[in-house]
Amino acid sequence: QLQVVESGGGLVPPGGSLRLSCATSGFVNGYYVIGWFRQAPGKEREGVSCINMNGDRTIVADSVKGRFTISRDNAKNTVYLQISSLKPEDTGTYYCAVSMVVSARTMPACPREAEYWGQGTQVTVSL
Repeated sequence: QLQVVESGGGLVPPGGSLRLSCATSGFVNGYYVIGWFRQAPGKEREGVSCINMNGDRTIVADSVKGRFTISRDNAKNTVYLQISSLKPEDTGTYYCAVSMVVSARTMPACPREAEYWGQGTQVTVSL
């Protein structure tokens, strides 16, 4: 069983930056991918980025490419999402999730579903 806890959200003016953190604890037997999703009010959940468990393969959605960067510190069991040049449309609840996969290295796309989810952290971009 894994526990997933996000942090780092807040109120940020347009053009600002944030670093979201996703801390995991516990143990699962197998390979997994950690992904970031977001959901704005009244909109469907959107996957924005993911990273494999080795940390050598990352994917960032085209809609946020160039502004979002995902990374991980395995020593701290933490995955980060660095967000720069924030826009009002980035407002939403950001969720970190862990998806079980069949390979530690191959990651053709970010999983759309996950077995373990965090509670979310709110990001609000406004003056």
